[in-house]
Amino acid sequence: MHPEATPWNAHAKEPEPPRAEVRRILRLFRPYRGRLAIVGLLVGAASAVSVASPFMLREILDTAIPQGRTGLLSLLALGMILTAVMTSVFGVLQTLISTTVGQRVMHDLRTAVYAQLQRMPLAFFTRTRTGEVQSRIANDIGGMQATVTSTATSLVSNLTAVVATVVAMLALDWRLTVVSLLLLPLFVWISRRVGNERKRITTQRQKQMAVMAATVTESLSVSGILLGRTMGRADSLTRSFAEESERLVDLEVRSSMAGRWRMSTIGIVMAAMPALIYWAAGFALQSGGPTISIGTLVAFVSLQQGLFRPAVSLLSTGVQMQASLALFQRIFEYLDLPVEITEPEKPVRLDTIRGEVRFEDIDFAYEATQAELTIDGVDVTVPAGGRLAVVGPTGSGKSTLSYLVPRLYDVTGGRVTIDGVDVRDLDFDTLARAVGVVSQETYLFHASVAENLRFAKPDATDAEIEAAARAAQIHDHIASLPDGYDTLVGERGYRFSGGEKQRLAIARTILRDPPVLILDEATSALDTRTEYAVQEAIDALSAGRTTITIAHRLSTVRDADEIVVLEAGRVAERGSHDKLLALDGRYAALVRRDAQLTVPVIAP
Repeated sequence: MHPEATPWNAHAKEPEPPRAEVRRILRLFRPYRGRLAIVGLLVGAASAVSVASPFMLREILDTAIPQGRTGLLSLLALGMILTAVMTSVFGVLQTLISTTVGQRVMHDLRTAVYAQLQRMPLAFFTRTRTGEVQSRIANDIGGMQATVTSTATSLVSNLTAVVATVVAMLALDWRLTVVSLLLLPLFVWISRRVGNERKRITTQRQKQMAVMAATVTESLSVSGILLGRTMGRADSLTRSFAEESERLVDLEVRSSMAGRWRMSTIGIVMAAMPALIYWAAGFALQSGGPTISIGTLVAFVSLQQGLFRPAVSLLSTGVQMQASLALFQRIFEYLDLPVEITEPEKPVRLDTIRGEVRFEDIDFAYEATQAELTIDGVDVTVPAGGRLAVVGPTGSGKSTLSYLVPRLYDVTGGRVTIDGVDVRDLDFDTLARAVGVVSQETYLFHASVAENLRFAKPDATDAEIEAAARAAQIHDHIASLPDGYDTLVGERGYRFSGGEKQRLAIARTILRDPPVLILDEATSALDTRTEYAVQEAIDALSAGRTTITIAHRLSTVRDADEIVVLEAGRVAERGSHDKLLALDGRYAALVRRDAQLTVPVIAP
């Protein structure tokens, strides 16, 4: 028993609270915790080594120089040099490992999003602009690169440096340390406010980048250029793009400047802290308080200045991470989309496929809330090797019916079976081997002819490719091209005519050799002469296969074993061509209409 299908966005998750998002981000790094542990050790070692320099400086100023101990002076100076060398070496190794981990996390995210999108139902792509999908993968994940490759490590590094420095400062003089840290809570509060502001702006910026990506994808494709120029809209499209770009400029400036003055104030205050330390030490000395040695004072100021860089960097990193949460949210939105068409836990695999297809009292609606069914109670059987034609007026559900066999959609009631097995119980590999689709809109990659054909069968030999092309009656044309099968087809195959593209699609399907063939109005957009040539290729492809033909031109379905007439998703008539003509019902009316449309009109 299969649950009724639901729309792809029916169970979309609510946005997670920030803490949950942070935990989820941290889980991305879990597979690399061993390498991150090494980074942590390097960070700790670098911080411990770096804070040793001020103590050596204190000994130089308070002991080695006043007492003229040149041996000790040389040893301490050498120690300070070695400290700098070791800190640099640790830093380089830390950067190498952290960058590698970050890039692996980026790779995992990109792959996870792409794999998730491959599993989404067709409805998702009919409602989502192509540029939006591309923007999520390119811009959003690309924008997270700084966070996953350096920001996280910078956070750990700076936090460790701050803690180590504060401990060292306490060891030198706790009173001066208290003075140095009085304003720290205020700085943290300011940085959190700035981070929230940048997060809001980043969300708007990424949405605007997605709009621009969609505009570019649509208007600068071959189809977009043809439409824009023939409609005289090139200047209008340019102005529209300029307006979108102007909005992005504004958001980029706002993102860059958000809280900039407040963060600069923090920097100014921290840069002025040494003066405050000198003033506090001098005031204590003049008022008869406890004295502080010159070496201690200089060492402390050195530590305090060393604290300035990681502290400011730590606050800035916190701001960046808050802003990057907006990017992670957009990626997680895609990763959390419900996948309605899934492989069963115990899928059925068919080694031998005869090709019998049954539509058993099926219902289908694109939306769970849709009052009227697109397919309503269709019950049809196509025996193995049989030929079924589905005809009807536009919007009657013909193509939708064909989409249910390869599970581009799942039925909401009843079931579709192949050789008696519900297609929802078949493993995806078996279903892909069982069903081939040739549609009206042939899609070809911007690659060579051979690569496009080999997409159906990656291990196909050159001889197999040529045989498929000959069967589809396209070999002679390919052979006449300067580069033959190595000829680039151009974006979406625009170097080939409609009939040539259709025959390439047929050759690709022949190479796949599926037992069940879906022909979704494969010749409806072709002229009569080209249709005849393509139809011969289709006849060669259909031989010995279970064929379901969705037809607009009824001349292509006369020889079908059974013709089903759909009207408003229901079977209105069924039977052979001759039987339906004799009924003089809906099919006969469609035939008369088709004849009128194809008869040329001769002017008197």
